[in-house]
Amino acid sequence: MASNHGRYPFSAIVDREDYSWPEGKRLACYIALNVEAFEFGDMPGGDFTSQPHPPYHRGFAWRDYGNRVGIWRLLDLFDELALPIAVLVNGAVYDQCPRVLEPFRARGDEMVGHGRTNSERQGDLSEAEERVLIEEATATINRHEGNPPAGWLGPWISQSRVTPDLLKEAGYTYLLDWHFDDQPMWFDTRAGPLLAIPYPTMEVNDSTAIIYRRASDEDFTRMIIDNFEEMLEQSASQPLVTMISLHTFIVGQPLRLRALRRALTHIAQHREAVWFTHPARIAEHSASLPKGTIPGDVR
Repeated sequence: MASNHGRYPFSAIVDREDYSWPEGKRLACYIALNVEAFEFGDMPGGDFTSQPHPPYHRGFAWRDYGNRVGIWRLLDLFDELALPIAVLVNGAVYDQCPRVLEPFRARGDEMVGHGRTNSERQGDLSEAEERVLIEEATATINRHEGNPPAGWLGPWISQSRVTPDLLKEAGYTYLLDWHFDDQPMWFDTRAGPLLAIPYPTMEVNDSTAIIYRRASDEDFTRMIIDNFEEMLEQSASQPLVTMISLHTFIVGQPLRLRALRRALTHIAQHREAVWFTHPARIAEHSASLPKGTIPGDVR
């Protein structure tokens, strides 16, 4: 018999109860901006060229560009289109470059927990070490923002077998690490239910598409538009969540920013039909629905 994780039950989307988002809208959309910090000398991740070697200065410098330059160009675009942003923030950003978070705080954007730095994977840690990682990242955001984050995406989207349990025990209401559906789903933990909000781990994610799949900038623009248009059409039958994952050092580059502008301008024209929001608001609305509306509800 095949093993299973036991975190959520199987549910075919065509068999579920119907509901709508606020104002009767059928498609919720959020944009996740990864704002990350890295430890110099530790492997920061892949790039487009040959295999890097210590001290990994190319990867570090490329990513540093995102916080020094790229994020400000993206901010102008988000302001121009009046789009809300979910900031997936490493705790170390508050030490390395806190200036980059000021305008997002002023906009009222959501800060989502994203670990301490992106130079570590929490799935490599013991349970005690992982608990400390979550506690430290959470405390940093709470100290600077005045409230703890409601949601979490692990650095490198890394998880151990007990990550959902630790998140629930730390007070989180949702996680983004599991993209197994187009609707929010209740996720079982040893401390009670936790919402899994869809996140584009493998699909409409500039890191996955551009770095690892070698998609062109125009390819990624087409992916955003095609995914959005298809989801908007499908949402006539079911309430859905669509999302876009961006990284400051990737789409903050001028050539990709130009392509991204075309995609976001296109989707922003549908704001009368689409709920542009933050994942925390999606989680709040989902939790407010009658018990049993969302599969896996054992509250």
